[in-house]
Amino acid sequence: MSATLRLAAEPRTSPHEVDHEVRYADTESGTPRVAAHVERELPPGGVPAYLAARKTGARSFALWADPYRRRRIATVVTTAASGGVATYQVMGEQGEIIGTLTRERALSGSGLRTRWTVSQTGAPEAVGFKGRIFWWYVWWLLFPLQAAIAVGSLVGGGGDGARGPRRIIWRTGEETPLEFRSGDDEVRVHVDWVDWRLAAAVLLLVRSFGHSCWDTVNQ
Repeated sequence: MSATLRLAAEPRTSPHEVDHEVRYADTESGTPRVAAHVERELPPGGVPAYLAARKTGARSFALWADPYRRRRIATVVTTAASGGVATYQVMGEQGEIIGTLTRERALSGSGLRTRWTVSQTGAPEAVGFKGRIFWWYVWWLLFPLQAAIAVGSLVGGGGDGARGPRRIIWRTGEETPLEFRSGDDEVRVHVDWVDWRLAAAVLLLVRSFGHSCWDTVNQ
């Protein structure tokens, strides 16, 4: 079994609509379908409070069955965030716990690479690291050139420079249940026991860090 989840932004036809959606496609059909409409969930202080909290690693997302928020499918909340380590809980429609994700920033105790741990209720824990060690070595060896490219891109108005390795493969010891493909900014599910809502949470969280963050709109 294999499936692919992608995050996409859709133009609103109404200011009350949710404008991001998770698209799900399995290997059998190959046709993407909208699995959930997603948005950040703001705290009492609104956007300023959310943007301030996210600097510590905090995130809060809601997954809806439709763009008008008539039925909540899942919720992603932060249970702890400090010192470069953040833990998130994924809950289902009835508030049941689907799983937990932990992000340990590089050099914060987990090693030289950012570490992501995914724990689904009743399933083995999976651990993934951002980028392969080999490509990080290559990246740092070429860092002076990368810096020059980045400066040239900014001066010339050409956009971002080259980015560091971002691919993540989660392993349980016997299986590789999840994978984040940096080229397409997508999450691939390789085993049938992974709850798609947990995979969607992985996608939303990974995409909220780094260059492709989707939850920083200042409005």
